[in-house]
Amino acid sequence: MQLTDLYREVILDHNKHPRNFGRLDPHDGEAKGHNPLCGDQLTITLRREGDRIGDLRFEGNGCAISMASASMMTEAVKGKDRATATDLATRIHALLTQDGASSEGLGKLAALSGVREFPARVKCASLCWHTLNAALAQSDAAAPTVSTE
Repeated sequence: MQLTDLYREVILDHNKHPRNFGRLDPHDGEAKGHNPLCGDQLTITLRREGDRIGDLRFEGNGCAISMASASMMTEAVKGKDRATATDLATRIHALLTQDGASSEGLGKLAALSGVREFPARVKCASLCWHTLNAALAQSDAAAPTVSTE
């Protein structure tokens, strides 16, 4: 299977059947993300178990790439510790923005490399990852809003 076919198949599947969609209550981390360029909006709620992400969900609306990326992100980071989730977010950002970035060990997330061919969509794919980082950093105070302007 060609990478473009994989990209298309994975993105369409996660857009049509998003995993971990909805609000998580109770939660101890929440952040809202907005991409003003295309109108994508999402909220991530998460529950920590020590330093691990015990559970997380996302809700919102946006383009297929934004929703698929959020769905894949939730599957990839659930159960992981904060450092691993943060490292994964950094790797995905590199995959989306840097030619030659390695997709080794990323599993289905490697399909996001196809977004690099569409620079206007990079912010769509990275919105959830920025929002995840904000949710992880959030204390018990009000949830911050991130923008990918």
